[in-house]
Amino acid sequence: MQNRVDPAGNIIDTRARGIWMGNRGQLHDHTKKILRPFKLKPWLICLLKFKGRRRTVMSPGLYTELFFTDEAVALSAGHRPCCECRRQDFNQFKMYWIKGNPGFGFTEKTSIKDIDAVLHNERINQKGNKVTYLDNIDNLPRGSFIFMNEQPYLVTSKHLFHWTPFGYDEKLALPKNHVVTVLTPRSIVNTFSAGYEPQMAISFL
Repeated sequence: MQNRVDPAGNIIDTRARGIWMGNRGQLHDHTKKILRPFKLKPWLICLLKFKGRRRTVMSPGLYTELFFTDEAVALSAGHRPCCECRRQDFNQFKMYWIKGNPGFGFTEKTSIKDIDAVLHNERINQKGNKVTYLDNIDNLPRGSFIFMNEQPYLVTSKHLFHWTPFGYDEKLALPKNHVVTVLTPRSIVNTFSAGYEPQMAISFL
């Protein structure tokens, strides 16, 4: 089914499975065809299992289940932790988001709706295209995604890892003092810098 998400936020058709589920509202029709990239501004990252709940994927009238390789991919696409099934991670994410983005003047009392509004402007433009920006790779924390040679790469402490729907298949030395196109929304990159550690599906960091 067309229900996997890549680091640019595209919903793609692949046999590869994911370890996180996502939600942007109901995106499919009765034939399970994707009609739109999103319906709601909150783009969530959810657990695959929660309180024994069972769902039939792409049921009529219900939200569309999306899936991610790892949390770093989901965050690069512009999603954030769900406040119901991932309450602790949600609290951590909100705390570090506020700490990493002081220019907005948000506090712990700020509604998550205000953060979702910022994320929405950072991940997709009015034409429906992915929002990217340029930065020196030396400024990017672990867990950020960049676009290089027309391919998505995950940034870690010493290496870049090439992303595919089935996982990471190439490791490159991390270049120094190099301007790159950043896929991960700017405020989420700041959240990583402030202390939030995204889950990454690689063991050789």
